[in-house]
Amino acid sequence: MSGNRPGVRAHLAAPQELPLLSLDIQCMLDAFARHAMKAEFRFDTRAPLVVSLTFLVEDAPCSTWSVGRDLLYQGLFWMSGLADVQVWPAHLDERATAWLQLDSHDTTALFEVPVPPLAEWLEHSYELVPAGAEMEGLDWDDVIAGLLRTPKAPPG
Repeated sequence: MSGNRPGVRAHLAAPQELPLLSLDIQCMLDAFARHAMKAEFRFDTRAPLVVSLTFLVEDAPCSTWSVGRDLLYQGLFWMSGLADVQVWPAHLDERATAWLQLDSHDTTALFEVPVPPLAEWLEHSYELVPAGAEMEGLDWDDVIAGLLRTPKAPPG
């Protein structure tokens, strides 16, 4: 999957699971400044609608986002997403990259991600859980029970 491409690592996982994908990405600080960082992409067949994306920043806490798998994959090829998560192809300098924009409250972050390894990894996720089959085998009683549980009030 990752071959010998620099900045791309795949970790071994249990059979029938997709290995974690670690990519070197760029955080756009402004129009002229970038910051190199790592991002880890995880896919869990028990929650196949989303990809967990963890940003690893040296000397800072990790930040994890849940991004729709379809939104992420589609955004590698054309504009995808609304509001807090948007992905679209970059088409810069013949590099196969895409932009990932995340909005949280009053903060926006823009990242440049490499398309080929991410697209290949996502395609493997669709081999494990095909599009349209994400809800098969779901225990709807558990889902509904979880939705009806009264959330605990925060301590205070």
